[in-house]
Amino acid sequence: MQRVIKSCLSVGLSAACLVASFCQSALAADKADAIYVNARVWTDAKDGSFAQAIAVKGDSILAVDTNAAVRTLASDKTKVIDVGGRLITPGFIDNHTHFVDGSLSLADVDLRDAATPEEFSRRIAARAKAQPGEWILRGNWDHELWGAKLPERSWIDAQTGNTPVFVVRLDGHMGLANSAALKLAGIGDSTKDPVGGEIIRDAKGKPTGLLKDTAMDAVYRAIPQPSHKQIDAALQRGFQEALSHGVTQIHDMSDGNWVALESFRRVHAAGKLGTRVYSFVPIADWAKLAEFVKANGRGDEWLRWGAVKGFVDGSLGSTTAWFYEPFTDAPSTSGLTMVDPKDLAARIEGADRAGLHIAVHAIGDRANDWLLDQYAQAMKRDSSRDRRFRIEHAQHLRPGTFAKYKQLNVIASMQPYHAIDDGRWAEKRIGAERLKGTYAFRSFLDAGVVLTFGSDWAVAPLDPITGIDAAVNRRTIDGKNPNGWQPQQRISVVEAVRAYTSANAYAGFQEKRVGALKAGMLADFVVLSADLFSIPADQIPKVKALRTVIGGKERYLAPGQTAKP
Repeated sequence: MQRVIKSCLSVGLSAACLVASFCQSALAADKADAIYVNARVWTDAKDGSFAQAIAVKGDSILAVDTNAAVRTLASDKTKVIDVGGRLITPGFIDNHTHFVDGSLSLADVDLRDAATPEEFSRRIAARAKAQPGEWILRGNWDHELWGAKLPERSWIDAQTGNTPVFVVRLDGHMGLANSAALKLAGIGDSTKDPVGGEIIRDAKGKPTGLLKDTAMDAVYRAIPQPSHKQIDAALQRGFQEALSHGVTQIHDMSDGNWVALESFRRVHAAGKLGTRVYSFVPIADWAKLAEFVKANGRGDEWLRWGAVKGFVDGSLGSTTAWFYEPFTDAPSTSGLTMVDPKDLAARIEGADRAGLHIAVHAIGDRANDWLLDQYAQAMKRDSSRDRRFRIEHAQHLRPGTFAKYKQLNVIASMQPYHAIDDGRWAEKRIGAERLKGTYAFRSFLDAGVVLTFGSDWAVAPLDPITGIDAAVNRRTIDGKNPNGWQPQQRISVVEAVRAYTSANAYAGFQEKRVGALKAGMLADFVVLSADLFSIPADQIPKVKALRTVIGGKERYLAPGQTAKP
């Protein structure tokens, strides 16, 4: 009998141990890996309230609540980070980058602030002396800084000799080649202008070295492609640049090839993707992408594809944006289309029928109206799909166009830094009347249009704070508009932050996973040095990212920050 009792007791104790072990595991499962307390957590709540703390478990948010409630989720193994009352927002999403080029540009000649022709030439000459024979690329020059005189190869030929040079205007729609680069590209006196581009010539008909839009393609074909090793190293620099500004995801617009997507896939396979990526490929390759998606799906939460990017026109700065009326300072032209509109319309239809996500660059008022008509045609064919058509830049619109955006539910994918950059000289391009529909952030929001923000890096700085400042204050970078350029188009800080977070998540079909801070969402957020929502608006540019968290892991800590303060 005692043996039976002992046996039963043994079984009972074992069962109890099993239950206790199960309970302990269950309790551990409810505990956070890390908690961020003593914060102002922006939840975008309708009542404007803030939470105090975030709990993270694995790659997701376990809770967003009061300090006391979140502390109950901590165990002795939980990392506790006291952020000292600082602001936490969702991680910033950049809606429009050229990330491989931007990453490579971090090691290139920098002409962005070259304020005179002499300084422009000096910097190129110095680079040619330092790396003779190697291509000198990118640069991001701005001729408006020295009185709008366009550069010519004569400015740099003597200093560069056989070292090929192709440096591009900051908008990417115009570039200067020296004689060595023109020779390698096969561009000479008798070369004809390509469709959608222009070879600028002097009074004798000789190329000055300045090429616009598709005319640049011949030079690009002559430039040796960087090796995988060079690209991968550059991407790591680019990721660190993004993380240092609180950017947790980028939308990459690959304009001419698949190099970016192939590079992201290679880096991701090696476990070295630094931010989340949504990759766009050229719309001309829509059929290839459709087959790729069929064979490979659309990626994962770190790297996604299935989207295409096209062009209607060029840019305002290069006088190649497509307008109804001629440019005020170049009355012989009203811009151009990058490809034959019939061809682009066919590509849009093909990509749409294949179920791909479509984003197309349109700058001028005529370009925007034309593109909206193409989107409307697609919706007539099938109105049931959630397409989320995007227009990239959407810079210059006629008054009635905003309502059409709303009617068609087209996303305005804009880059606010361009407003404070172009605002220095835009009036001389298109006159005061057309400026009323320029970088019209307020008009888009008032019309109920989904407005999203990004940088267009490397055309503009990869820093959302700079973009937020531009959207809220609209002070041009020359300091001549302290009260705002076209101030009627300013928006609030809340609206600007939303354009970099939840709106961008929606623009990438990811609103159920990122762009907001609530339980179950991916733990992508940034701790900022000051509260964007309470500081004076003129102090916004001083705000910095202190901690950038992606998938629950701290990917960036600013100097002076520690993992456990």
